[in-house]
Amino acid sequence: MKYSLLGASLCFALAQPLAEAKPLDIKTDTGNIQVNTIAEGLENVWSLAFLPDGNMLVTEKPGRMRIVTAQGKVGEPLQGLPKIYNQGQAGLLDVVLAPDFATSKKIYFSYSEPDEKGKNSTAVSFATLNGNTLENVTRIFSQQPKIDSGAHFGSRLVWKEDGTLFITLGDRYSEKDKAQTLDNHQGKVIRVNADGTVPKDNPFVKTPGALPEIWSYGHRNMQGAAINPLTKKLWTGEHGPQGGDELNIDEAAKNYGWPVITYGENYGGGKIGEGTHKEGMEQPAYKWVPSIATAGFMFYTGDKFPQWKNNILLGSLKEQTLVRLVLDGDKIVKEERLLKKELGQRLRSVVQGPDGLIYLVTDESKGKILQLSPQ
Repeated sequence: MKYSLLGASLCFALAQPLAEAKPLDIKTDTGNIQVNTIAEGLENVWSLAFLPDGNMLVTEKPGRMRIVTAQGKVGEPLQGLPKIYNQGQAGLLDVVLAPDFATSKKIYFSYSEPDEKGKNSTAVSFATLNGNTLENVTRIFSQQPKIDSGAHFGSRLVWKEDGTLFITLGDRYSEKDKAQTLDNHQGKVIRVNADGTVPKDNPFVKTPGALPEIWSYGHRNMQGAAINPLTKKLWTGEHGPQGGDELNIDEAAKNYGWPVITYGENYGGGKIGEGTHKEGMEQPAYKWVPSIATAGFMFYTGDKFPQWKNNILLGSLKEQTLVRLVLDGDKIVKEERLLKKELGQRLRSVVQGPDGLIYLVTDESKGKILQLSPQ
């Protein structure tokens, strides 16, 4: 078993700004774009959140959080993180700013939390960011039950307009059947208040035997999530098994089918569940067969890429591509894949900067922060 703590022993050599790095010129269906390397020297970056001053807060899966300046200088690891389990898909995962960060200085982050018995699960904590230190670290959620596994942690964090927090959770792989029952957190979307308490209007608050923080269920492993700015609905991106990656419009109380229905199959072949459809279970808004290994995504709302307004931009791990999806209402009507030939790296997260440009992070042992700009 392997743990990681923020500390001097975990420091890497710091990367310097890469103004001299040659940009990549990319042709797309809607015009040419340029890809610039902003920073490198990071290890398996999982998430990026912009601070009000334009600097970036980034997480590295092995258990480090850093501030990277707008010019690309990578800072020392922040101090104060809790114990983090780091094995397989486990580690330090998503990070978002509190809606009132300007006054509270709070950040929220998800991570793989170990217990004293060698088991683990996804947890979410908040902390106050004070210079290079996290203070007043407070856990607000811990997925139950914990198990001994390094797989399927989910872990995207998304704020709803009302100030509640969505948390996406994986089925932990070996626990997939629990995604269909409401007495556990495996394969669920969770909705909690900022302090971890349960909103009174959650769908299962009055359901006997159900955990009241559950929002939706029947999921496999959701490593992407975002609010559609036009409809205000939550969308989630879900890893299928061998085939069957999904984008879902995630609504209260609904059952998204896993592992009863899926468009995928067992690794190495073999049917899973009962087929692709069943009454009372939702169909995906979009699917990929074969899998592309969906990661973080966003709805673009800026003005630097007007031709991409309200498109979904999604990172792919397996296919090492940036996927652009065009919507007509809630329907995806076009898919374009970018950067695989020119970049060829696993893309973990896609974020819109305060400048309206697009930022990508790569899930590589020598990870990078990349910036997309129009030509």
